[in-house]
Amino acid sequence: MAAALVNSLLGESYEAVSAGSSPRPLRPEAVQVMKELGIDITGHRPTSIKDLGDERFDFLVTLCPDTEEMCPFYPGAREVMHHGVNDPPGIDGDERARLSAYRAMRDDIRGFIESTFA
Repeated sequence: MAAALVNSLLGESYEAVSAGSSPRPLRPEAVQVMKELGIDITGHRPTSIKDLGDERFDFLVTLCPDTEEMCPFYPGAREVMHHGVNDPPGIDGDERARLSAYRAMRDDIRGFIESTFA
């Protein structure tokens, strides 16, 4: 979601890629809440940070829910930033509760992107 938001909102200035230490399948709730913004992530697939090889980045933004220390280290970044977000895949409840959690995460990430990079 974060990479798609960066590329949609700031694609003329930035190109974001997404990778995680323990990538999980794309959740339908994530697809739905991004579609609400007109962003289709249907074809996106989780990528492991290991798949990035020696690629270099200006920024590495970690979104781990707890602390920076819990996030993976990637040596190919000039600057590292951390913004902790809640992890909706662990949310119990009905579809409405899960969608609400995904919307909150999406909006939190969007606010971080706009205040940091715009």
